[in-house]
Amino acid sequence: MAISLRIFTEPQQGASYDDLLAVAKKTEENGFDAFFRSDHFHKMGPISGLPGPSDAWTSLAGLARETSRIRLGTLVTSATFRHPAVLAVQVAQVDQMSGGRVEFGLGSGWFEQEHQAFGLPFPALGERFERFAEQLELITGMWATPAGETYNFDGKHYQLVDSPGLPKPAQSPRPPIIIGGAGKKKTPALAAKYADEFNVAFRDIDATTAQFDVVRDALVAAGRDKDALVLSYANTVAIGKDEATVARRAAATGREVSDLKANALCGSPAEIVDKLGAFVAAGVTRFYLQVLDLSDLDQLDLIASEIRPQI
Repeated sequence: MAISLRIFTEPQQGASYDDLLAVAKKTEENGFDAFFRSDHFHKMGPISGLPGPSDAWTSLAGLARETSRIRLGTLVTSATFRHPAVLAVQVAQVDQMSGGRVEFGLGSGWFEQEHQAFGLPFPALGERFERFAEQLELITGMWATPAGETYNFDGKHYQLVDSPGLPKPAQSPRPPIIIGGAGKKKTPALAAKYADEFNVAFRDIDATTAQFDVVRDALVAAGRDKDALVLSYANTVAIGKDEATVARRAAATGREVSDLKANALCGSPAEIVDKLGAFVAAGVTRFYLQVLDLSDLDQLDLIASEIRPQI
């Protein structure tokens, strides 16, 4: 099975739309499969965050018109940020604007400080998962409603009456849905019911393999084939042909080389290829390479020339 590499960005750490556009164009130029971004409104860690946050679906709408081939999506949209009916409209519209290149990652939301900073409700974990599950049902229900008919939803947290279920995404029956995380029950069950892809991020090979096994069991319990989902993996990348370049790129992430080598994708091209190979053996067919320094386009060139041909 073909292995794909995707570029994954965290614009809340400090990036303008023009920064994102430059990375997306370089992503497309270098033959990568997709450009993804986080969905956050608040920086993480001791950095300035300048010039400030950008809205995920607003920026993806712009990129939809300024790229032609790469897939575009979120890893992942927070269910606490938007009403699901509005989100269904946004995602469908961006899918239309891109000619059917959107992939929809959705999660329950987790960053409490971010919610406080923007005045967004941050319910307890149990309620967040209830809302997450209802959003998945509601959004897919709106998209699946035949044109000319209406959609009703009567959930604990959301209610719709005679929604037209419009607009429809360009992709049929809908954009691929990505769900991820380390939960052992609720998350795998939701993935088995709604997802096309399951993502594990920032975990070691043993934890990743164990989580994939849990997801396979959930698929079988739901009556789906155990290999029905694309299995993907995301982690930070810092690559260089020499130690000085690796150290410089590690510093740009705010972490030590030793930490990144132990817990992320750091080192020479050969080291990265070896590490990715272990995850391929665990079933991964799609990698999200988290690039934190969006001004370092040379790193994308190096990944494209030294990593992508071997993967």
